[in-house]
Amino acid sequence: MIDLLIQGCDILHLKEGETTLDLNQDIAIREGVIIQVAAAGSINPDNAKELLSAKGLLAVPGTANTHAHVPMVLFRGLVEDVTLASWFNDYIFPLESNLTPEDVYWGALLGIAEMIENGITAVADHYFFMDQVAEAVRDSGMRANLVWAVFGHEGEKKLNATVDFVRRWQGAAGGRIVTWLGPHAPYTTGPDFLHLSAKKAQELGVGIHIHVSETLEQVQLSLKEYGMTPIKLLKETGVLDVPTILAHCLFPTDEDIQMLAKLPTGIAQAPKTYMKAGMGTAPLTKLRAAGIPIGLASDGAASNNTLDLYEQARLLALTQKHLAQDPTVMPVSDVLEIMFHGGWQVLRMADQLGDLQAGKLADIVLLRQDGVHLYPRYNPAANLVYSLRASDVDTVICAGKVLMRERQLLTIDKKRVKQEIAQRLERLNQRVPGRRVAFYPA
Repeated sequence: MIDLLIQGCDILHLKEGETTLDLNQDIAIREGVIIQVAAAGSINPDNAKELLSAKGLLAVPGTANTHAHVPMVLFRGLVEDVTLASWFNDYIFPLESNLTPEDVYWGALLGIAEMIENGITAVADHYFFMDQVAEAVRDSGMRANLVWAVFGHEGEKKLNATVDFVRRWQGAAGGRIVTWLGPHAPYTTGPDFLHLSAKKAQELGVGIHIHVSETLEQVQLSLKEYGMTPIKLLKETGVLDVPTILAHCLFPTDEDIQMLAKLPTGIAQAPKTYMKAGMGTAPLTKLRAAGIPIGLASDGAASNNTLDLYEQARLLALTQKHLAQDPTVMPVSDVLEIMFHGGWQVLRMADQLGDLQAGKLADIVLLRQDGVHLYPRYNPAANLVYSLRASDVDTVICAGKVLMRERQLLTIDKKRVKQEIAQRLERLNQRVPGRRVAFYPA
């Protein structure tokens, strides 16, 4: 039997840097896995429990958001046009001290709803009160790699609490939830804390998700304090001995890049945040030439304002061309490679996801192609990068389950979520003197 049969869609395939389009195809799914892809009409619909008509829609793989702070949607638009140090120390870290576990649950659901509407089927989330984020992921039907962010000043006791979280939720929600450790960054945790985090990750058999080399000033501070770059510090403390998601990594040295190329690392890129905060631009051409996996990321909506990877893909292409002053840099095929394969490589799931073919997990997004901004369709691949809007996402399937159909969310009650959040906003947006979750070194 077939659990779900998608009928009559067009399918975008990406292989070895080339994109191809197969028209009018059926996709059969059983137990969350694609079992057959064939010309429309060649799979018997009588064998399917559920039929989904997709005539005229373009099927692409679900995308992975490789670095986010999903519940930060609660602070969207509160802090604009300030320096990075002020953003952290005067606003965000104080505001985050207001959060309760229940706040985080509803904030996570709001962010997950936005991501599903934008065709994202998995997120690597780095935040607080992660039991509640895990509950939101479980309830929503999407995938997640979850880490509980911990600062050095919170000590080993808090780190051990995050270890307990890893054990509680590893493999939960039918395998849709993966848990790693999340020391915040080299600039908020010292070498001893990083070494301890790496040791515990090795004992657990899990990876680490961490911010690193976000600004040139952070690199200079590390050189001054430790005599080495932040990335070298991660290597020396054992962090890079386990699989790592490196958030941002805008200023790696050539030596850093050579080091990362030999280690189980991947880099999450959120160019909208970098432009908005005036941080800089990562040398993606060098990183990709070294074979280091690159994935798209939204970062938090407090710094980025949207959880939209199509927007990030477009900005990634444009910033790289602008940086190089060369329009041939980061061609469409490279952007799609990062979008549909790179994210899953960063999450270490590329053997299971990223292609619409038999044997892969059934994370599938169906896109409308009839918008005037997408017409004429000379080049559907270029349309994906430069013309598509998140509102063109029509239907989203994760692990073979339909999470959104014809723009209607099926697992999240948006009205209820917004009502719950509305009654919390007055308390959440207050900055209490002397209260903050951490300090950002300027």
